[in-house]
Amino acid sequence: MPGKGLLERLKNGESLVVAEGYIFEFERRGYLKSGSFVPEVVLDHPELVKSLHEEYVHAGSDVVLAFTEQIEWAVEGGADFIVAETFGEFGEAMLALESIKQYGKGLPAVITLSVPMTMMMHDGIPVDEACKRLEDAGADVVGLNCGRGPETIIEPLKLVRKACRGPIAALPVPYRTNDNQVTFFSLTVPGTEKPAFPLDLSSCYCTREEIRKFAEECKNLGIQYVGLCCGNAPHFLREVAGVYGTPAAALKYSPEMEKHFIFGDEKKNDPYFTKTYKDAITKK
Repeated sequence: MPGKGLLERLKNGESLVVAEGYIFEFERRGYLKSGSFVPEVVLDHPELVKSLHEEYVHAGSDVVLAFTEQIEWAVEGGADFIVAETFGEFGEAMLALESIKQYGKGLPAVITLSVPMTMMMHDGIPVDEACKRLEDAGADVVGLNCGRGPETIIEPLKLVRKACRGPIAALPVPYRTNDNQVTFFSLTVPGTEKPAFPLDLSSCYCTREEIRKFAEECKNLGIQYVGLCCGNAPHFLREVAGVYGTPAAALKYSPEMEKHFIFGDEKKNDPYFTKTYKDAITKK
């Protein structure tokens, strides 16, 4: 983020679009093993890690996340801030914040929580209270990541927005979670009872329109740190960037269906193309 740092941008009322989901994307591309999810790709194919970061920046990400769990490595690598993502335990999140304050050499801390099936963390703390405590303890950005999809993350986000004063983060997974299947761990392959996580989650993907609606809801809530987590892909992130007005290079290549050879305005009334399309879809 050349020019201005994280806190300066947020204090100026700006928003940050954030790409996560690198591990899932590398697994889909065949460079990382599902199960252990250890990112050997960093050592085996560092050029691909660099390339995927560039793809997400092209799609609109203001932030480049490093594949590291060591605060010292992030500091030595010239990080602008440190992100800690925790999975359902408030105590874990607080320990992460304390570590950043101890070893982070004054870098801003972004602490996000993965919200379980209920509005309570696994150690019994309501999600909004957990974020408020983290903010009071010195976290510069607090919010929610992973686990829930766009449809089921909005309600807890509203609680967090009401409880906290500072910038809020929202980074759901791009899967169709719902009231009966609140997190992507509980999703089933449509039409079956087979668990979709982790190998068949592609059957539960959101549409671009659903991602765009999520981004619009976040913008209306005043969410400043927004993006997508596990399952993210550049075409999804571009939708978020478009809603938030991020100058993403990929927006140049947004769909223009009016130019489509079948659905476009210039062709839809052409008898030849209309007949050809009808023949194609009715052909046995």
